[in-house]
Amino acid sequence: MRKRGKRRARRQELLLGALGVLLAFGVCEAVGRAGLVRRSYLPPASEVLARAVELAGDPVFLDGVGATVRAWALGLGLACAIAVPLGLLLGSVPVVDEAVRAIVEFLRPLPSVALIPLVSLLLGSGTETKVALITYASVWPILFNTVYGLGETDPLAKDTLRAFGFGRLSVLLRVELPATAPFIAAGLRISAAIALVLAVATEILAGFGEGLGIFIAQSGLSTDGTRDVLAGVVWPWA
Repeated sequence: MRKRGKRRARRQELLLGALGVLLAFGVCEAVGRAGLVRRSYLPPASEVLARAVELAGDPVFLDGVGATVRAWALGLGLACAIAVPLGLLLGSVPVVDEAVRAIVEFLRPLPSVALIPLVSLLLGSGTETKVALITYASVWPILFNTVYGLGETDPLAKDTLRAFGFGRLSVLLRVELPATAPFIAAGLRISAAIALVLAVATEILAGFGEGLGIFIAQSGLSTDGTRDVLAGVVWPWA
């Protein structure tokens, strides 16, 4: 019964989400067709969607999207490889946590977008800059979720393994890491969205190279490029 109720609630959420998307699409289409806003500023949603589909047949555009996706995946992978072991260390060894807490709290509030000019000067405007910024921005949600997940691990399960003679590493691998996995997954989901934003934003601010952000930036400079800009924005949702 519970599973059936969860499936029903899930279907309702998907239905409401689809209705919300259709409503937003209809409003944008009506505003564009009615002439309330100039088409050069807000073209009808159907034209934007048609252009987005048309771009799927453009090899140059797809190569740019591929460059953005590669930087996104590489940066997110590096963030996960750094944040999970570091989070397990900080959550398991209080001395280490206390030693680096001040550094972590100093670095965490720094906005990644504000670092784009500095990192671009140091690394150039290529993939290295995008990967570095994506990694930096994506580390924090995974790191803090890992630490928090360790704090929520059932102490009885850990004490039981210790009572049977299991060592610190065995407790970590058998109890703490599986219990922390849902928290790590939640942090990874948050970081995935942040990483995509950083990838596109870095490309837009760089202004040259290849990537989805480059396409959006160059389209915004053309005389009638609003449709292409919006069509490019649609692609991250695909």
